Parts: sequence; C-alpha cells; structure tokens
Amino acid sequence: MRGLIVPEQDEDFTADPVELFFDLAYVYAFSELAVRLIEDPTWSGAAKALLLFVVLWFGWSTFAWAANAVSGNDRKVRAIFLLATITALPMGVSIETAFESGGATFAISSSLIVLMSSGLNLAASEAGTEHYRAVLRFAIPSLLAITLTIIGGFLDGDARIILWVASLVVLLLATIRAGGQQWTFRPGHFSERHGLIVLIALGEVIAGIGLSISSSLIGDEALSGRLVVGLVGAGVLAALMWWSYFARLAPALAHVAQGLVGKEGSRFGRDTYTYSHVPIVAGIITAAAATEHILLNIGEPIPVEFLVMFVVGNALYFVGTTLAAYRGFGVVAFERILLIFVIAIVALISGTWSGLAFLLVVDLVLISTLFVESRLIKESRRDLA
Repeated sequence: MRGLIVPEQDEDFTADPVELFFDLAYVYAFSELAVRLIEDPTWSGAAKALLLFVVLWFGWSTFAWAANAVSGNDRKVRAIFLLATITALPMGVSIETAFESGGATFAISSSLIVLMSSGLNLAASEAGTEHYRAVLRFAIPSLLAITLTIIGGFLDGDARIILWVASLVVLLLATIRAGGQQWTFRPGHFSERHGLIVLIALGEVIAGIGLSISSSLIGDEALSGRLVVGLVGAGVLAALMWWSYFARLAPALAHVAQGLVGKEGSRFGRDTYTYSHVPIVAGIITAAAATEHILLNIGEPIPVEFLVMFVVGNALYFVGTTLAAYRGFGVVAFERILLIFVIAIVALISGTWSGLAFLLVVDLVLISTLFVESRLIKESRRDLA
C-alpha cells in the first residue's frame, strides 16, 4: 500500500485505540454466542456455537497478526480497522440465525474481515522478504477458505455446516504450515492484543449477566438479597478468572516472548496465542452463558445441561491457560488440571443445591486453587534462588 509506514522488524509498539474499537465489535458477537448456548443447551447447539466462534476467532486472529506487522496509528491502517469494525456489526447480528436465514450475511461479513486482514498484511510486507512470502502462502488457502465459507452461506442444512467446517480445516492446515515460516512478531503488541480480547470476553460475563438480570425485573421490582449475593458470586468468579490470567500468566508469557526472534518467535506466537487462546476465550463465553442461566434461577437446582456447560466452560478456560503455560515455560500446571476435576465433582454432588450455593462453593474452590498455586510458585522461586 503506497505511503504505508511499516516499523522495523525489531521495533515493538502498543495497540492503537482503533484496535480496541475493533475488539469492541466482538462484545456483541460474543454475547450472541452466549444467547445461542442458553437457548440451545444441547451438544448439537454447543457444536454449532463452537463452529461460529472459531470462524469469529480466525477473523480476529488474522487481524491481530496484520496489526502486529504494521502500527495501527497509520491513517490507512485505521481506515481498514474502522471498515472491519463496521463489517463486524452484521456479522454479530447474524450469529443467532447463522444456520438459518442469516447464513449468507454471516458468511460474507466474516469472510470480508479475513480478506481485509490478509490484504493489510500483504500491504505491510516488502516484496521478496520472508515475511512477504509467508503472508502470500497463507493468503492462498485463506482465499479457498473464504470461498468455501461464502458458498456454504448460500446452502442449507448439513451442506452449509460441511463447507464451513471444511473452510476451518483449510485455515487450520494453513496455520500449521505457517509455523515453519518467518512472520513479523512483536511480542509486546501481540501479548497486549490477546490480553484485550480476554478482557472483552470477561466483559461479557459482567455485561451479559447484568443485562439479563435487569431485563428480567418487572417494573420497579427490587433485587432480592439472594440475587444480590449471587451477583457478587458471579463477580468474584469473573475476578478470579481475570486473576488467573493477568496476575502472572500474561506478563510471564510476554517476558518469554521478548527473547524470541525469527521463526521461533512466529511459532511461539501461533502456539501460545493463536492456538491456546481459542479454549481460553471460548471457555469464558461458555461459562458466562451457564452463569447467566444460574443467576436467572438463583434459588433453584441447576439443570444438568447447564451444569455441564459450566464445567465445560471452566475446563476449556483452564486447559487453555495450562497449554499456554506449558508452551511458554515447559511446566504443567497440575493444580489447574486438578481444579477442573474438583469443579466437575462439585457439579456431580450439587444435585439439589440452589444455584447460589453452587456458585459460592465454586468460588471457594477457585480461591483455594489460586492460593495454592501462588504458594507453589513462590516456593519454586525460593528453591531456584
């Protein structure tokens, strides 16, 4: 792109406000995914929501890589981000009907986002460089994936699902192949971008739950004491998820990434961020949907399907953080794996418990686990010293 200013390969920078503005368009998309899960809490419904989420993730992720190559404060880059943000609005609105009448809208808008990010990445590359060749090799299968997605949007039933899954398989294979090539990797910016999308997902826990509760109140009906305590419990859950990611994991991963260059840095970015953050963000959305249902029925036992949804959401989140930690430091966070089993056991024995009792017990389990983890980390540092 003529006149586009591309920083040197070893120059890092912070995310531009336009990148956060683009992320905010995903708040609505994530909330719509949560709505889908609540309205169809079946394995089929979960599979469809996951398919839509991965489509969303590839669009967001390709833009993260593109913005990593060229600073977002360039006017041309900002214009592309704004255009992508506008495009993300019909994408989010069509999520609820993506497997019915909204398929074409979802397919076209999500594909345009991938197309814009690929174009931006190519424009930020100097012809003949390793980065240019890497982007070009990824752009070719991306075009095939886009074609499959759009065609699928105009088909019905299983044919649409098959083509969308095929599109994602093509993109997955392209990212695996991309690991052997050299991309521009600015660790500070990349870490910040993925931290922001985690915050966006956590914001859905707060905003989605708050909106659902307020809309359920009739007239000037006041919040019951039980519901207030439940809201506090949900807030504690969101805060503990934030703590488990931002207190140590996020800064530690960013620190490790600072020392990586070339293909090693590219692979680290792909594995630790592009891959590992899929279950992290998907887990937050899934747990948020289950928590929303629990709060709306705070005094009643939790239906099995929402107990499963809650456990699966937390399992995805903590497995994702465990994978990121293992890729970054070569250490298995056994306490987080154990946490998943403990939450599952609590769900199994919670049969007649109210939603409030279940939430508070899970909060205590999380607090205990993070406390133990903190002590283990401090002891390991003391041993190394």
